[in-house]
Amino acid sequence: MEKAPSGPLRGLRVLDLTRVLAGPTCTQMLGDMGAEVIKIERPESGDDTRGFAPPVWPGTQESAYFLGVNRNKKSLTLDIAKEEGQAIIHQLLETCDILVENFKVGALAKYGLGFDQLRAKNPGLIYCSITGFGQTGPYAPRPGYDALIQGMGGVMSLTGEPEGLPQKVGVPVADLFAGLYGCIGILAALRHRERTGQGQQIDIGMLDTSVAWLANQGMNYLATGENPPRLGNQHPNIAPYQVFPTKDGHIVLSVGNDPTFERFCKSFGCEAMLADPRFATNAERVANRDAVTATLTPVMQSRTTAEWVAALEERKIGCGPINKLSDVFADPHVKARGCTVDLTLSNGANVTVIANPVRLSATPADYRIAPPLLGEHSEEVLTGLLGMTEAQVQALKDKGVV
Repeated sequence: MEKAPSGPLRGLRVLDLTRVLAGPTCTQMLGDMGAEVIKIERPESGDDTRGFAPPVWPGTQESAYFLGVNRNKKSLTLDIAKEEGQAIIHQLLETCDILVENFKVGALAKYGLGFDQLRAKNPGLIYCSITGFGQTGPYAPRPGYDALIQGMGGVMSLTGEPEGLPQKVGVPVADLFAGLYGCIGILAALRHRERTGQGQQIDIGMLDTSVAWLANQGMNYLATGENPPRLGNQHPNIAPYQVFPTKDGHIVLSVGNDPTFERFCKSFGCEAMLADPRFATNAERVANRDAVTATLTPVMQSRTTAEWVAALEERKIGCGPINKLSDVFADPHVKARGCTVDLTLSNGANVTVIANPVRLSATPADYRIAPPLLGEHSEEVLTGLLGMTEAQVQALKDKGVV
């Protein structure tokens, strides 16, 4: 039996018209917080990520990609290109608080599902649109993909070795941030609706959000008018704050201020650096970062990574190993924090997914529904929520609507 929701969004219902990563990240977060999420998928094929394999989870045909962002959702297969499918969407919306979609700009309007078309019927509807470039502007009609947004948004110009190629981040951060910003917008809109009774549209553009998380590097440019260079694993504003080789691998050393640098030098035989004006302050060290690196590299290579971590932690100096994913998921702190959750699919297969990182003391994330099989909840939603008979559902299946 499905567990009752306990999260702070319990009682809210979300119509999920998203696919791939940005939108599903948003709706999974809402589901983890207790909202009922009805995920609309294409009959037969479903969300694109069901086909993003290998790898599939062992003993199943479910792609690991899909499993990662689709828990706490009910899967309803529906062809919204057909009139009967559109009619069902409109019926569902009469019971929903939130709609999340990541179709191309204007694509849903041809089904009568644009924001302006729906707000007259449901003025309290919160309508979140996640696209590559937002609902306005010259690029609005373009499709958005994570790698091209990373390129256009500037982060690739900042990532990689100074003489190497621009590099994308190793996970699709443009998608993920867009989904998370979408969730933030929805939560804000819920608060507004609580006060006024009015819904609104949330317009999330992946390029917008990518510009927003340029953070210190974006501000460095705005302050100077100069394009920040690629620095590999070095920090643009702090030194030493970078990767160093050790006797048996590598380590991240994070010396965040001058007192910490002084403590480091006195602890590890580098007192001469304190007398050198090139290293006297963080600003000087940033200006002379190559000399800092050259001076400290042989020092860092004198010990193993484990030896450095132990010695630096004892002196409260920031550091950490560079873990492979096998190290990450075996890490005792990661385990103690419960960063993974075991769920059981409806076919009996056990899967492990990455947990929600938001720790709420009174209403923690709950894990009620394992990632659904394609169309797993179609009959439940149509008969239970819309009151259809089994014969009506079968007729829809015969027509390929469901």
